[in-house]
Amino acid sequence: MIKLYSNENFPLDLVLLLREWGYDILTSYEAEQANLGIPDEDVLAFATEHGRVTITLNRDDFLKLHRNGAVHQGIIICKDDRDYRGQAEILHSFLQGQITLINRLIRIQKQNQPKSSGQIFIIREYFPSLNSSI
Repeated sequence: MIKLYSNENFPLDLVLLLREWGYDILTSYEAEQANLGIPDEDVLAFATEHGRVTITLNRDDFLKLHRNGAVHQGIIICKDDRDYRGQAEILHSFLQGQITLINRLIRIQKQNQPKSSGQIFIIREYFPSLNSSI
């Protein structure tokens, strides 16, 4: 199973939901890396050193690091949305089929449902060398 490292802005409620499904998540607080003003590239390096995928809400900075070719174990960017269960479910469903996320960036987004006022979470992957996504 893929190991995760949550940075300090990541919701504890989402960490706890993922742990219920058996995910090994080390938080920045548990790693004594929180509230130290650590630059995002160092957060990514720490996670990579420890064989963990970085999971965060910080879209802009981590997307920039990824697109600039930073080597990493993987980056998952969740949405700043209180529907933690919905995000945990889509992420769990996606991760079930993954062996590795090395140098991959996965983003959870919300998408409108056709002919409905509801929205669902979707997974979008970004590729560093193409500056594009599928």
